[in-house]
Amino acid sequence: MAPDSKSSNDLLIHNSLRSISYKRGSLQLLDQRKLPLETVYLDIQDATDGWNAIRDMVVRGVPAIAIAAAFSLAVEVANFKDFNGTSEEAASFIELKLEYLVSSRPTAVNLSDAAKKLIEITSNVASTSTMPESVFQAYIEAAEIMLDDDVASNKAIGSYGSRFLRDQQKIVPRFSVLTHCNTGSLATAGYGTALGVIRALHAEGVLERAYCTETRPFNQGSRLTAFELVHDKIPATLIADSAAAALMKESRVSAVIVGADRVAANGDTANKIGTYSLALCAMHHHIPFYVAAPLTSIDLYLSSGEEIVIEERSAKELLHSQGGLGEQVAASGILVWNPAFDVTPAYLITGCHY
Repeated sequence: MAPDSKSSNDLLIHNSLRSISYKRGSLQLLDQRKLPLETVYLDIQDATDGWNAIRDMVVRGVPAIAIAAAFSLAVEVANFKDFNGTSEEAASFIELKLEYLVSSRPTAVNLSDAAKKLIEITSNVASTSTMPESVFQAYIEAAEIMLDDDVASNKAIGSYGSRFLRDQQKIVPRFSVLTHCNTGSLATAGYGTALGVIRALHAEGVLERAYCTETRPFNQGSRLTAFELVHDKIPATLIADSAAAALMKESRVSAVIVGADRVAANGDTANKIGTYSLALCAMHHHIPFYVAAPLTSIDLYLSSGEEIVIEERSAKELLHSQGGLGEQVAASGILVWNPAFDVTPAYLITGCHY
């Protein structure tokens, strides 16, 4: 298990599942690839470890990615024994490392947004201080503030989303909600975005049932969302990705709520592959389709979803079981197209909660 700390100078991400354990100078990430059967934490000692953990899906979910990346560099600079350089060189070091970390998941706007803010903070300190230690200290403190902000944002999204849903469907006494991928404690600093709304509905006694898709090929739904729902004793049912339309046809779904990796200025939303299909099915069956995401997921520099860079994952994730970690299941020699995300046009989205 990850170590605890009672020091007031330490920050520990406390949620029921503890996907990230951090105290100043130390970072451990829950290896989500091994869930739900094993609980293993990996030590992260520097930005390179952070980059690999993000790229290899040890940690995933855009809010958690941004925090893990920021903390991986915070741990590296906190453990510097001797930095032979000026404050400007310290700021340049941080900027280069953050640009490197952003390359691990280019579609995740939260990561690039966090990097820009952290670079600005350290650059400002470097312009007024001659001590590189001051730059590193400012970076560490700014990274730690990100954690508190994310938890507060998630809880606000959950509360507002639940209230909004009840206001929009007043004739519905209890709700059955379908969600996709994983948007809970494991994808954020704690509580979750779309899954946070489901948690809030459950806490208020108005959730009939949560449905989660398996979310192939990496199975974030069956491995992670189902794990969180069972852990929190929320009534839930797992479905195959291809069963969503049939579920809607049988009038078992009151609303669909998903997260977002990036939202363009016009409302087009990039999210885990399969989200677009769910939005089309929801529109056909006259079911409201909502996006729950933090403000940091909005990229006003992109006019539409056409400009969103879609990451393509390894062919191995489709050719082998367990999202590429198991035995081969597909024919040798077959070509693979494996985009990690798709873009849902704004006109298919009933509403967004930020």
